[in-house]
Amino acid sequence: MGKAPRLHPKKETLKQFCCFFPSWENKTFHCCLCEEPWEERVAAAPGNKTPLSPVLASHQLSSGVTLNILWRGVLQGGSVSLLCWGKKAPFGRKQRLGAFSGCVPLPLIHALSPESSAVRTQLTAQRWDQARLWLIPSPRPGFIIPSCRPSQHPRVPGAAGMAQQRRVHLCTQRPTSTVCVLGTELSLDVLGSAPKDAVAFHVQGTPGVKVYVVHETQSVKLPSSVCRWPLAASTEVLLTMEALSKDVGDEKVRISYFGEASGVPVGRAMLYLTCVDVSLDADTSRSGSVGRTMMDKATWTWGPDGHGAILLVNCDRDDPKSRVMDNRDTAVRSYEDLKDMSQMVLRTRGPRTIFTGHRLVLHVDFGDADKVGVFYGGNSVSLEEYKHVLGGEKLAYAVKPSRHQEESIFFVEGLSFPDASFSGLVSFHVTLLESPEKGLLEIPIFTDTVVFRVAPWIMTPNTLAPLEVFVCSVEDNEDFVAAVSAMAEEAKCPVTICPLPENRNDRWIQDEVEFGYVQAPHKTFPVVFDSPRDLGLKDFPVKSILGPDFGYVARDVLKDASSLDSFGNLEVSPPVTVGGKEYPLGRILIGSSFPRFGGRRMARAVRDFLFAQRVQAPVELYSDWLHVGHVDEFLSFIPAPDRKGFRLLLASPSACYQLFKEKQEQGFGEAAMFQGLQAVPKPTINEILANEVLRKFNSYVQNCISWNRDILKRELGLAEQDIIDIPQLFQGNEQARANAFFPDMVNMLVLGRHLGIPKPFGPLVAGQCCLEERVRALLEPLGLSCTFINDYFSYHVLSGEVHCGTNVRRKPFAFKWWRMVL
Repeated sequence: MGKAPRLHPKKETLKQFCCFFPSWENKTFHCCLCEEPWEERVAAAPGNKTPLSPVLASHQLSSGVTLNILWRGVLQGGSVSLLCWGKKAPFGRKQRLGAFSGCVPLPLIHALSPESSAVRTQLTAQRWDQARLWLIPSPRPGFIIPSCRPSQHPRVPGAAGMAQQRRVHLCTQRPTSTVCVLGTELSLDVLGSAPKDAVAFHVQGTPGVKVYVVHETQSVKLPSSVCRWPLAASTEVLLTMEALSKDVGDEKVRISYFGEASGVPVGRAMLYLTCVDVSLDADTSRSGSVGRTMMDKATWTWGPDGHGAILLVNCDRDDPKSRVMDNRDTAVRSYEDLKDMSQMVLRTRGPRTIFTGHRLVLHVDFGDADKVGVFYGGNSVSLEEYKHVLGGEKLAYAVKPSRHQEESIFFVEGLSFPDASFSGLVSFHVTLLESPEKGLLEIPIFTDTVVFRVAPWIMTPNTLAPLEVFVCSVEDNEDFVAAVSAMAEEAKCPVTICPLPENRNDRWIQDEVEFGYVQAPHKTFPVVFDSPRDLGLKDFPVKSILGPDFGYVARDVLKDASSLDSFGNLEVSPPVTVGGKEYPLGRILIGSSFPRFGGRRMARAVRDFLFAQRVQAPVELYSDWLHVGHVDEFLSFIPAPDRKGFRLLLASPSACYQLFKEKQEQGFGEAAMFQGLQAVPKPTINEILANEVLRKFNSYVQNCISWNRDILKRELGLAEQDIIDIPQLFQGNEQARANAFFPDMVNMLVLGRHLGIPKPFGPLVAGQCCLEERVRALLEPLGLSCTFINDYFSYHVLSGEVHCGTNVRRKPFAFKWWRMVL
């Protein structure tokens, strides 16, 4: 059997093409693209009397370029195929043929018959960053394997990007031993170890080693027709190994050095090689389990075709006996705690004695160490064996691979959510260290990296199904709690009542907390966000909500919290599309002093946290015109069966004046408000319409709401048909800020199709509240059920309503946040 063929593409022409068969002869050809002639040696297979004479071409192609290929010659009993190597193969995957990485065989174009003299074929390169083409004859008997790569160094099949390369220094005085990690390549320093009089070298390797010589930018796989190569700075020897070693040093490479006219080597360098596999893997495919991946583990990408591992902040408390959250200690207290963590698998294969002479170190970047914790239990399943090995002040951990186990499983927990100073990305590395002579520091010879992204905290809008309703029981709200409980029962939703000893007479549970969740492919659990208001309900989230698979997060503010830091000022829209950009998890809405100067704003720590989650890009609205200053005082979202799947409800003084004017014209001007309420003034429709102070103030309020209406339409991609105006009046206080004149109906509780609306006590027309009737007429055609709840003395007179006094934990989105296109 002869030597393997060599293919030398250089620039845009094919300089040499040698097929080593029993006979060969010289031919001159022209490239069909550039018409450049070159000397060519083409072999004829035994019995093939007429050597194949194709017009050979080696050309760069870009996407969409059409190449006309002209075939000339006569072939007996064989075929001609077209081979294409591309930087980016079709469908984004790299395939391999023979010794090529990323070499993709295209279909046979034509088989030349004895009668054919020329055939023209057209090829269009599609979805390629680069492509290089060869025409390769395949006569029988005999088979030509493409044996070197064009323009690039060897790459390991399936590896993303260039292979990791390491320089190895040789010595002619004694043999050199080193490790070659599967998937990497070694560059041999043949020049640095050459004897003084050497001018050329010969390199030879055992079968398990693939050796390449790079000379004048050309890459040739050995063995080749060239026996000796010049010693020059531009000459490089590269090698890879594609199979694990069975024993230490079982593969070898020998470099022989020659003088000017010497046929005898003037020196030799021997390299003993051991091939091992070291890989650090995580769930980069987001399938819920860890497997070997060919993806680029050191990057993290968004979108439906994205990749990268995901980490949960382990902010629940699985052990009820513990006094702290699971991410605040360095112990594994239960198997449920392990389930909240993401697995990271270190795989080590090869002769086990290698790992006794080399060290494997798992390490984390200094800037990430306080964001993660890593636990390792070795081969044991006992909780007591799980030790905290990485994170905090622990930057590195020396791994000792087991003689009987190729995988070491680490459990990783997140300690911190993304924030202004933390992007959410965390990198882990495993490094193989080689021990030099005694007394010297170890040398890193290989590093593998995997990147995690910490999962964001995600809010849930009114349109998602309710899972649990929360309400506080205080001294004067028994009827309110009963009404909310009855509505929740009708909606088949459980109720959690916070008793007086726990709420300390603080009824505003909407202002204290916001419910959301975190999600990874392997786990999802709810997380309550505790506001910085810290009044009577301050301890309730930690004492009564935080627990197994129920997490907790809070943000400390540098100064006293304002009313805008309460979470009635924190809402989220349903999913929307704005100008072609999709927000499949909706957009967070927060109230601000904008466009006023010097007013109240949500604390920077809270705002930074919300913006850093990225997946629900916040929108700031103008709410400082309100006495309390919360966005839930003038807007709400309800589910709808048509259009975008929801409606935005906006409080509307204009709609209220229009309704009252309509009733006045119908002869009901003397109908009075607040019937049935003791010690409450009862203005009539006529009196309200005649009150110019009230009208002017509500004109101002309408302008404030209209400003927000325009922002919401623009930032949520809404049309007027997506908005319903709910009749509502406001009155000013001594600071010229607004309070609801009658119970604020947009401040409602939404449980699926069931709406708990503050009872407005509007003017009675034919025995019915005209405000209730108008709201029913607006909402019930959408398939919604309206229940009006009396909250006048228990909430309204205290500047709040039904929504302010309740809270809801909802079902998470079906959409996975990592599939977002940002």
